[in-house]
Amino acid sequence: MKVINNSDVARLVSQAEVTRTLEGAYQDLFSGRAVCRPRVDVEIPSADPDRFYRWGTMEGGCAGRYFAIRCKSDMIYHKQSGPSITQEKYCVEPGTFCGFILLFSVENGEPLALINDGIIQHMRVAADGAIGVKYASRKDSSTVGLLGSGGMAKDHLRSVVHVRDIQKVNVYSPTKAHRETFAKTMAAELEVDIEPVATPEAAVRDVDIIMGLTDSAVPVIRPEYIKPGQHLLNVGGGGGIPSAVQKKVSKFLRFGNTDPPVGWPDVLFDDEYLTWQARSGFSEKALASSKRAHGAVGGDRLIYLAEVIKTGYFDRQPEDVTYSERGNLQGNQFHAVAGLLYEKALEAGVSREIPTELFLQDIRN
Repeated sequence: MKVINNSDVARLVSQAEVTRTLEGAYQDLFSGRAVCRPRVDVEIPSADPDRFYRWGTMEGGCAGRYFAIRCKSDMIYHKQSGPSITQEKYCVEPGTFCGFILLFSVENGEPLALINDGIIQHMRVAADGAIGVKYASRKDSSTVGLLGSGGMAKDHLRSVVHVRDIQKVNVYSPTKAHRETFAKTMAAELEVDIEPVATPEAAVRDVDIIMGLTDSAVPVIRPEYIKPGQHLLNVGGGGGIPSAVQKKVSKFLRFGNTDPPVGWPDVLFDDEYLTWQARSGFSEKALASSKRAHGAVGGDRLIYLAEVIKTGYFDRQPEDVTYSERGNLQGNQFHAVAGLLYEKALEAGVSREIPTELFLQDIRN
């Protein structure tokens, strides 16, 4: 069983490869070859009233290829900085995190790889951003307003430049040093003009694409930012775009929803994730989950990626405002990207392994 760490991931695959792999994985899902379930979280109070424990998983697989499950073990708390509230997490102590992918063969059940999820997590979400921009933004889009300057923002920019000819980026984040460092390093890497700006309004002014990529607990894309012809995407930032922004969107591109469980044909599963929670013990300060995650939005303005890929057409008019999001297909991503990493690791001769025998037993379970 291969052990593939974050440094391996960084050198084994490119952002463009991850984007192509995920687009293929969605086609496998739409054709019925692949299957996944929504992300599932379990929340448990801790002895510290300011925080709580969250276990999260998402899983899926594809016929003839692989099955994978991504697992996360987090302590969750919230931090206020001025008007902003961010959700923070750690495992063991602040600054360390526990997230990994287990990859299996669907032909003989063999455990194949244990993979750190830190880098590939950012890359697969950024690939979604690029797929949405590819199909739903104006083809002549060349300017980006970026709200956020962390790792997710970096990978989204790396991803989007492969599907649109991006010439100019405005970046805002509350910490001046962060946005200035981001602008300097990413401009040098991508050879794109990137300007750090002092307000979110300055970041989104006169741009073709607005990308909200933050860990903010409240929405960062506001209705007054929206102008005709723009494309929007949001990761984090309050868990979706608020209703006032939704009203300004002409067309919503959603990648899809998981199928219902066998025997439940009439039950719709479009929540971004499902949460199970201990029934007591949480303090108000912990800000544990209190409502369902958002589902499909847009009504008769909603278009699914399966139809766009099938027809090769997304009905976008020049003045339309579009918004793209994955839906709850996270579980379909990890078998594809983990399978890609496993094959690349075999080719590269990555030698770290855990004996497969440790995972096998002679007692039927």
